Amino acid sequence: MFSETLIQVAGDPRVELFTAQSEGPGDRALLVIHGGPDWDHSYLRDPLSRLAGEHRVVMADMRGCGRSTTGLPPCEHTPDNVVRDFIALLDVLGLPRVDVLGFSYGGMIAQRLALTHPGRVRRLIIASSSVFPVPDDAFDGWAERDKRLAHTAAELAALTAGPPLSGPELTRAWATTSAAENVWRPERLPGYLERLAQVRFTASWLEPWQSGALPSPRLRDAAGRLAAAGLPILLLHGREDMTFPAVLAHAAQAAIPAAHAVVLADAGHMAHVDEPELWIIAVRQFLRTR
Repeated sequence: MFSETLIQVAGDPRVELFTAQSEGPGDRALLVIHGGPDWDHSYLRDPLSRLAGEHRVVMADMRGCGRSTTGLPPCEHTPDNVVRDFIALLDVLGLPRVDVLGFSYGGMIAQRLALTHPGRVRRLIIASSSVFPVPDDAFDGWAERDKRLAHTAAELAALTAGPPLSGPELTRAWATTSAAENVWRPERLPGYLERLAQVRFTASWLEPWQSGALPSPRLRDAAGRLAAAGLPILLLHGREDMTFPAVLAHAAQAAIPAAHAVVLADAGHMAHVDEPELWIIAVRQFLRTR
C-alpha cells in the first residue's frame, strides 16, 4: 500500500527522511507529521492508510527519528529545521500545496509549517495537540488521570529498577509504561502495545529536551495568526486526552473562525486508537470540504 524510500532534504549536514507514500492524486496529497519526537510515523498508519488512493498519503519520519538520518548534533534538532525538511520533501515530491495533519508534537510543527509557509497548505488538521499552551492547572481534580499517572510512575520505576536505561530503550520504556495514560479504553490497550512494539524509537531529541536547549515548537500568538490566515482547520481531539486537555480544542474553535472542533467522547490522547472509525470519518469529511 505504501512505497518506502529515503529522500534527501538537506545537504549540510546531509539529512534523509524515511518516507512512505501511498498512491493517489497529487492535488489531494496529505502530509502527515508524527509526534514524539523520537518516535516514527508507523503508529499513525492505521487508520490513515484507509485514505490511500482517494488521497496521496505522505508519511515521513522526522530527522533523528525512525529510519531517517540520526547521529546529528543535538543543535540540529529544532522545530525550524523540521519544517525546512518537510518543505524540501514536498519540493522533491513535486507537491506545491498539500493538506497537513499533525499529531501531538507534530500538531505544533504543522501549525508552524502552515504559518511560515502559508502558500503550501490547503487545510490543516491539528490532532491530539493544541493551539494554546497547556495551563498549569488544566488537569486539577481529575482523579482518573492522577490514578493512571501513578500507575505509570510505578511501572516505570519497576522497569528501571535494574541498570539505568538510556537511549532508545528509555524512550520505548516511557511510551509503553504510559500507554494507559494515552489510550482511554482498556480493551484497546493490547493492540496499542502491539503497535508500539513495531515503532523504531530513537533518542536523538532527548538530549536537547533534557538540557532545556530544545526550542518550543509553538509560535507566539498561534491562535491569532491562524485566525488571520483564514486557513480551514480541523481540531480533532479525544475528550479524555491526558496530555492536551480537550477544553483547549473548544477554546481554539472559539478563537479561530475557520476552525471546527471534533471531540470524540470515549477517546484519549491516542484518539485514533480508541475510536479509529469515528476518527477517520472526521478526517475524511474534513478533507472533502472545499
